[in-house]
Amino acid sequence: MGHVGSRASFDPVRTAQKSGPTSMDCAIVFAQQEQASAEKEDNVEMTIGRLLERRWVRAVLIVAAWTVLASFLTSQMYLAYSRREIPIRWERIFLVELIYAYIWAGLTPLILWLARRFPIERLKWVRSMLVHLGASLFIGFSTRVLHDLMLFMVVADAEWKFSLSKLLMNVYFMTDYGVMLYWLILLISYSFNYQRRYREGEVRATRLEAQLAQAQLQALKMQLHPHFLFNTLHSISALVHKNADAADKMIARLGDFLRLTLENSGAQEVSLQEELEFLKCYLEIERIRFQDRLTVQMNIEPQTLDARLPNLILQPIVENAIRHGISQRTSAGRIEIEARRLNGTLQVQVTDNGPGLSSDSISGSIVKAGVGLANTQARLTQLYGGEHRLDLANADSGGLTVILEIPFREEISTQN
Repeated sequence: MGHVGSRASFDPVRTAQKSGPTSMDCAIVFAQQEQASAEKEDNVEMTIGRLLERRWVRAVLIVAAWTVLASFLTSQMYLAYSRREIPIRWERIFLVELIYAYIWAGLTPLILWLARRFPIERLKWVRSMLVHLGASLFIGFSTRVLHDLMLFMVVADAEWKFSLSKLLMNVYFMTDYGVMLYWLILLISYSFNYQRRYREGEVRATRLEAQLAQAQLQALKMQLHPHFLFNTLHSISALVHKNADAADKMIARLGDFLRLTLENSGAQEVSLQEELEFLKCYLEIERIRFQDRLTVQMNIEPQTLDARLPNLILQPIVENAIRHGISQRTSAGRIEIEARRLNGTLQVQVTDNGPGLSSDSISGSIVKAGVGLANTQARLTQLYGGEHRLDLANADSGGLTVILEIPFREEISTQN
């Protein structure tokens, strides 16, 4: 850790290394992390949903469910006949109930198709209700007739005689059972469909939030370039007739700055070392303008050089310090830039020796922020939510200090 003054202070603490492939947009990364977290919480439900999309899985579940129902119906009927002291073999009952259940298993895909074909929705609920009511009555009646006929054929003996009137009477009293089974299948189908649509809506909303965040961040970042260019070109126009050599140098430094920004135009995040390179180009432009009136001192902890921070986040902060702190002084102005790792955060301080905040200003807030600081605050909020800090306060030794704190991260996560 060391102090560097004047022109030599702008060189990074260590030689800049070529960056790897362009980083993923930070807003997309955070949105993906949020989406990944939500997917982990609902992992079991999503897995079940994917499995249910496979036909063989649905077929196995349908057969298994109806087999369980057949076993339950067998136990009910066996106990009912046993209490009436009517001799009956349970395996014969099970055969009847199993065939009855598998008839329903075969009808289940048809009912699921009817559920999709005639959804009970706001605009078509009357027609759909009539279709399902008619289908449930027909299927309930037909399956009950088949059930009772099978029961007579399998269980009947010499003491059992077929009676059409008893058959119709029993079917009449038990048809509602089949109707309830139809509506139960319909209800389960709608429950799964609504659940699937809800999950798809969540994923779609998360993707839209990520796209919106990216668009907002890109718009905010694009506002910085015209703002910076306007100020620089204004300075060049002021120098071009007074000091042509200084104007030429400023144009050359502006070209270097634009080249660096174009190289990282697709990245919302860069390393602190890269950000200091951008800052070096900008400060060299300002040095030409202010000459000996501007000195800069840097105190950068070496372990912070690989920390990630938003692209061009420091330039508007330093520009604000020069405009409100240095340009108003007739004597030499000084800017101190510090970076340190503090409790899991990257803390960057920019201090000038200007007049500081007036007595009626509120310390710790962005006071009368222009485009630069307003965009800085907006970008930090968009990227980090409440996990950032951007404060303005009068320095103990005079002047203004801007404190920036963001989560310390050395590389962008790429989890999907």
